[in-house]
Order: sequence, then structure tokens, then C-alpha cells
Amino acid sequence: MKRGIVSVIIISIFLSYLIFPDETVAKTLAESKAEANKYNNEIKEKQNKIAKNDAEVAKITKHIGEIEGQIKQAENDINTLQNEIEDSNKKIDEKGKESKKIIEYYQLSNGENSYLQYIFGASSITEMIYRISMTEQLTEYNDKVMKELDELIVENKSQQKQLGEKKQELNSLETELKSEREKINADTKAIRDTIPSVQEQLKASEANIAYLKKIGCGLNEDVQDCIYRVNQSSSSATSVPSSGSTLRPIAMGTRQGGLYSYSGHLGQDMTSPNKKGETIYPIAPGYVLSVYQDSCYGFCGFRCNGNANIIVIRHNINGKYIYASYVHLSQTFVGTGQIVSAYTPIGKMGNTGCTSGSDEGGTSIHLHLELATCHWKPGGGCLSYSAYTSRIVNPASYVTFPGSWSNR
Repeated sequence: MKRGIVSVIIISIFLSYLIFPDETVAKTLAESKAEANKYNNEIKEKQNKIAKNDAEVAKITKHIGEIEGQIKQAENDINTLQNEIEDSNKKIDEKGKESKKIIEYYQLSNGENSYLQYIFGASSITEMIYRISMTEQLTEYNDKVMKELDELIVENKSQQKQLGEKKQELNSLETELKSEREKINADTKAIRDTIPSVQEQLKASEANIAYLKKIGCGLNEDVQDCIYRVNQSSSSATSVPSSGSTLRPIAMGTRQGGLYSYSGHLGQDMTSPNKKGETIYPIAPGYVLSVYQDSCYGFCGFRCNGNANIIVIRHNINGKYIYASYVHLSQTFVGTGQIVSAYTPIGKMGNTGCTSGSDEGGTSIHLHLELATCHWKPGGGCLSYSAYTSRIVNPASYVTFPGSWSNR
């Protein structure tokens, strides 16, 4: 019977390699050291990309701030020009009234030529020339002021139009920059969601090698075969009974983004109206492989709420190992090495680590459930994180997730 189970596992593993071809994924202890250097360099490249993205976001944010300042200045200038236009119109109106009075005074009045009377009422030629000059100067000055005010209004309206167009351009540029910033942030989040810290991986790699040596895995023996063989032995405390069914990890919930719902998303998200009061349970009986805190990848400022609390449980489902990671927990109730049933409370829902959405109102509080046929933590059968990501399976293949539910 045991040989039959082992044969099924070997065939399943072989088929998984066909589905996820990756010649660089280490399958033996001898291959692990070379791969460790490879994935270490890959992770460093990702962290460099994150740093570059963060710098670009900071640059764009600064530019957006400058544009918002220009938009505000343009609005102030438009208001100033509008006030000047209104003031000029008022002055034109006043000058128009003055002009009317001047014209009325010097034009014919009561059937008599008041203008001529004023001029010819002079007592001398000199005074008459003076009176003629005065009336002409007053009229010319008034006409000049009216013309200047008209030209000022035209100029102000032209500037106002230009400023309005500039404001529209700035608003459009601001929208484009904000959109670009969101794309970069999304790219950064996708990277963050796919990598634990380099330090965490190096530590796990060393512990994995030590663990495999301790349990007696052969140098060229397939790691997953070895772990399954050892764990299924009658003397192994890590052996758990096979389960033919699974339950949802929370009693009341709503389905959110699923596997690859965005780049790098490796699991199924779900939330609950109970938020941090929602208890998390295993999807099946299992062995607690690891309880640890994610380190925010060294960039805890980006939508991060402290280090993520994570529980990894090895489940034996229909004779096949499935490793489930329960992520973002606010509290954890179990420890490494513990055997749990499907009804053992293991923690509370939370938003620890890097989670999308604002913390206000608890919109980022959720459970991220990640399943794979191996795990990169010691004893999980994957000797690197890259091997782990190639063995990810869809949680919906094992657990039913309707739009919302009120029981497990």
C-alpha cells in the first residue's frame, strides 16, 4: 500500500515538473548549493528593482507636487486677471460717463453751440487758443485712456485663455503622472508579494541542507521523495493522516483576488466582516511546518503594517503533500511541530506585512491563502524560493470559494 502511495507521489511530482518545466530547480541535496547562489542573485535584482521603483515614485510624487503648485498659481493668476478685467470694465464705464459729460458740455445745448460759446467767449486770441487746446487735450486724453483700457481687457482675456489652457494641460499631466505612479506601485507590490527577504531565504537554505542531512536524505535522492518517505514512517512525529476533503479557513467571508489576479499574486485572498475578530483554521489536518514573520523585504514603508505573521502547514490531502501558507495574521496560536486538526484555531485575520488598501476602516485586513506542492522552509521539500514558486497550485482546486459564505 505504501509503495502504491509513493508511486502516486512520484508520478504526481513528475507530472508537476512537466507542467512547470524548470531545469534549474534543485531536486537533490547536491544541486541545492548552486541554485542558492542563483536565486540569491535573482532576489537581489528584484530588491534593486524595488529600490529603483521607489526612487521613481518619489521623483514622480515630487513632480506632481510641483504641478499642483503650478495649477494653484495658474488659478490665482486667472482670478487676478479676472479681477483686472472687471476693474478695467468699471474704469471704462466711468470714463464713458465722463466722456458723455464732456461731450454734453461742449456739444450744442439748448439750441446754442456751447462749445463755440466757450471758445469765442475768450477775451483774447491767446485765451481762445488755450481754450481750444484744453478741450482737444481733454477729449484726446479721455479717448486714449478708453483705448488703453480696451486693449488691457483684450490682453487680459487672451492671458486668461492661455492660463486656462495651461491649467488643463497641467491637470492632464498630473493625471498621467498619478497613473504612472500607480503602475509603478503595482509593479513594486507584485515584486514584494513574490519574495521573502534575502536574509530569510539564505537562513532557510542553510537550515534546509542541515535538515535533509539530519533525516538521512541521500546526496542524489529526490528531496520530496525523501521527506515523504521519512514523514510517513511509523516513528515519525510529523506524519499526519491523509484527508480526502477540505474546509474553508474562515467561517464567514468574502472572496477577493485569486491566483495571479495581478502579477505575482500567488494565492487566494479573502476577507470577513469580523475583520481582526475572524478566527483562522487549517483547511485540513496537518503538521505546522513553520510559524514566522516576514521581514517586509527591507521596505516596510510601502503599504506595510509591520512584519507579516505567517503560518505554514503541511497537509496530506489524498496521499499528496500540500503546503498551505496562512498570511497577514494579526495573531498566531500554534507553534512549529504541532499537529492540528481542521478545527484547531491557528490565528486571527489581520493586515500585518505589505497589504494593499488603506488601514482606515480595516480595508486591508484579509487572509492570503497560498498553496504549493512543496515549501522553501526547512522540511518543505523546496530548496529555494524559485523552486517553491514553480510549484504553486490554485487554492480553488482544493477549497471551494463562492462569492461569499457564512459557514466553512
